[in-house]
Amino acid sequence: MKYELMIARRLKLNGGQERSSSPSLTVAVIGMVLAIVVMILAITIVTGFKQEISDKIYNIDSHIKVGSAGYSASLEYNCVDSRDIIPLLEELPLADSIASMSLIAEKPAIIKTDSDFKGLIYKGCGHDYDWSYLASCLTEGRLPDASGEGNRGEVIISRIVASQLRLHVGDRIYTYFIDEKIKVRRVTVVGIFSTDFEEYDQAFAICNLGLLQNVNGWNSHTGTYVGVNAKRTGWIEQEAYSIFSALYANRTDSHGRPLYNVTETHGNNVAYFSWLGLLDMNVVIIIILMAIVSAFTLVSALLMIVLERINMIGILKTLGACNSSIRSIFIHLTQKLIFKALVIGNAVSLGLALLQQHFHIVKLDAEAYYIPYVPVEIDWGVIILLDVAIIIVSYLTLIIPSFVISSIKPSRSVNFE
Repeated sequence: MKYELMIARRLKLNGGQERSSSPSLTVAVIGMVLAIVVMILAITIVTGFKQEISDKIYNIDSHIKVGSAGYSASLEYNCVDSRDIIPLLEELPLADSIASMSLIAEKPAIIKTDSDFKGLIYKGCGHDYDWSYLASCLTEGRLPDASGEGNRGEVIISRIVASQLRLHVGDRIYTYFIDEKIKVRRVTVVGIFSTDFEEYDQAFAICNLGLLQNVNGWNSHTGTYVGVNAKRTGWIEQEAYSIFSALYANRTDSHGRPLYNVTETHGNNVAYFSWLGLLDMNVVIIIILMAIVSAFTLVSALLMIVLERINMIGILKTLGACNSSIRSIFIHLTQKLIFKALVIGNAVSLGLALLQQHFHIVKLDAEAYYIPYVPVEIDWGVIILLDVAIIIVSYLTLIIPSFVISSIKPSRSVNFE
């Protein structure tokens, strides 16, 4: 073992005094702990927020939509036949990465009560649609019967719409679909949901696919688009491109134009994903600011330790120790502060993060943040990487200030009080 490390291990940060540590060193440790807590919480909260909002978007909307290319305004032309699309997709090499495929229909409508009315988009889903997310969002009632054999006149509306129109589970309302002529259907509200996405909740009512097929005069295989959900959300864009390429190669009209258009959720929700991308910049700014605070705290702590041990520096120089060796001793000594702050900072921040993750103590306004509590996602790999970065940056920060030791003269430092 090098003698510099041996001396540093035997020395105490308090200079051998009876009190546990000087106020300056206590402040230094507290400052570093707070900086570490802020950095770790910023990372876990932003990671959790991005994960929660992304999951909501992926669950609300189909990952990939295969719809008509839309070269005509005709209602009959702007629809798709699932028998023409789904078998082709099942033959693709990427079929194993597809979680589910379902025929979906959408149609604008007007809901009217005795005293009010509201425009909505009816979204019709069948038995092969993944209803699990909507089931988790239900606040009252149940899901519509999607078996195809039950009552097609069932619908679920959002809590916002129910409040605006003063509707409750069990109420029967008239819905007006307007094409060449007005078509009226009387439906029953069987459930009320809330996704916390106001734009979605204000715009959509969810019903049985058969209701919209009946309104449009379509058969059981016809809808507005085929919704495709991928098993891995990180590959949605590549899978959408593969689906479009396959459809373009196999399904074109007499002019060589594609019959179907393919869109994916990132393109359909650009505003949300762009907003989530900006959150990373906030984390970077926070980490930089906290790193600067920690650097100043460390430099101050090093200078305080040097001043408390200036006699020892003079003695070591008198015995022939070189400046680089003495600097190494004090850098090792100051790193005790770093490791102490790291242990406390990690324990406090991760403890708070775990409490929030399991008990949702800190709440949010769901109308503003799309989620009713502060989300937390602990990425252990990122936390470990941050701790390693703190150690490296702290060591580099101490190198230049440690050169103050070179200016200390043995003849003066031995008698320094």
